[in-house]
This record gives sequence, C-alpha cells and structure tokens, in this order.
Amino acid sequence: MDYFQQLEEILLAKEPKKKFELFKKFYKVFKVSQIDFTNNYKVCDLIKPSYDGLLNVILPKDVKTRKYFDTKEGKISLLHTIAHIEYSAIDLALDAALRFKGLPRQYYEDWLEVAEDEIRHFLMIEELLTQLGAKYGDLEVHTNLFEAMKNTQTLLSRMAVVPRYLEANGLEQNPKIMEKLKSNPDKFNQKILAALNIILEEEITHVTKGDKWFKYECERQNLQPQKTYFQILEEVYPGCTNKKYELNFEARKQAGFSCDELKFLSKKSDCI
Repeated sequence: MDYFQQLEEILLAKEPKKKFELFKKFYKVFKVSQIDFTNNYKVCDLIKPSYDGLLNVILPKDVKTRKYFDTKEGKISLLHTIAHIEYSAIDLALDAALRFKGLPRQYYEDWLEVAEDEIRHFLMIEELLTQLGAKYGDLEVHTNLFEAMKNTQTLLSRMAVVPRYLEANGLEQNPKIMEKLKSNPDKFNQKILAALNIILEEEITHVTKGDKWFKYECERQNLQPQKTYFQILEEVYPGCTNKKYELNFEARKQAGFSCDELKFLSKKSDCI
C-alpha cells in the first residue's frame, strides 16, 4: 500500500462523492496493512483548497449568516454552514495524517478515524439539506479552515490550532446553536438537533486526540505545553489570547484542557 500517494489523491479530490469512495477503499486496506511511515514522500504544497472550482468561495466578511432557524431558508443556511465546516474538517484530518511523518502508527490511526467521523458528519448534514431541497454548494463559502491548514505546517502548530483551538471552539458554539433550535421546536429542527448532538459528542474525542498529540510533541521537544499553546495561538491569531471566552468547561476538561488554561481563556478565577 502506497500510503502517502493514495492519501494525497484523496485529499486533492474535488468531488465529495469521489473523495469518499477513495477514502473508503483506502481506509479498509489501511486497517490491515503494515506501512513504513518514514519513506521519502515529499508532501504536496496546498495552494488552494480541494473544493476550489467546485464551490463559490468569497471572503469571510461577505458570507451571509442567518440567526433564526424558523424558516426553510434559515435552516438551509445553517446546515450549509455546518456542511462546509465538516467538509473542511475532512481535509484537515486527511492532511494531518499525510503531512507529518515519523510518528507512531497510532497517530495516523487517530487522524484517519477523525476523517471517517467527519465524512459521516458531512453525509448526515447533506441528507438534511437534501430533505429541504438544497445541496452542498448552493451557498457561498469561505476558506477560514483552509487558511488555518496553510498557516500550521508543523505538527506542534497544527495540533494546537486546529483541534485545540478551532474545533474546541465548536464545543461552545454547537450548544448555542442547539439552544436556538430548541426555542423553535418544529419537527425538522429536532432532526438537526439530533445530528448536532452526535457531532458535539464526537468533537470532544477529536479535541482529545489533538490534545494527546500536542502534548506528545511538546514532550518530544521538551516544551511546556500551556506556555507553548498560547504562544502558538498568538503567532497564528494575534490578540486571540486577550479575549474573554465563554467556555464549555465540562467538555474542555474531558478533552484534556487544564484548569489553568480554562481560567486564562475565560478570564475567571476558577474553572468550575
């Protein structure tokens, strides 16, 4: 099995259906293969996201968002936003399993498992869009998550920024959306809530994996995790550590965040 070449082909595939078919075949073989993860493969430079040319990409500030989900249009907007997050997360997981070499097999197992989760999440949301007569690509998207991928080219920065910052932020945003949906309790919102609940539970495991490998790399480089984490966040997103965050303490503790980290981010004196 040519792990790196096959995984690169999956990552670069534009069409979701093609990407998922390739991944399914690849992942089935991966689970029973012995692979040398230290070969001479040169990682591709990603200039544009895999969905370039497939979706209408605009600047983040120009993306229209709907705050209310009691209309069909509002539901489509919400689901399309989530679908794009999940699709982008698929590529982030694939890239994490491709870009960083010389790590224990468990590392690659973890991020391919995350990719499989994200594909399942995307298909779940895509099905809900279909039920509303819409599809992925009907609305404009931005490249925020792709930019995060480009800006984190080391294992340390990738694990700090993607699972431990961006995906961890979803541990707060997801419940907020769920509360809004509960305030408009129609039958279709119940379907969205069920999907979001699955995503939230599995997001915690993804952040936990990121936490594990971030701390692994800190130990390997003899770095203090908390200090290193905040330094990296400031390098990638200047000023972000000065903000006051409303945190899902329970979920973040479960995912591996320390009490000191939570107090610093929330600007509170305790993490209860």
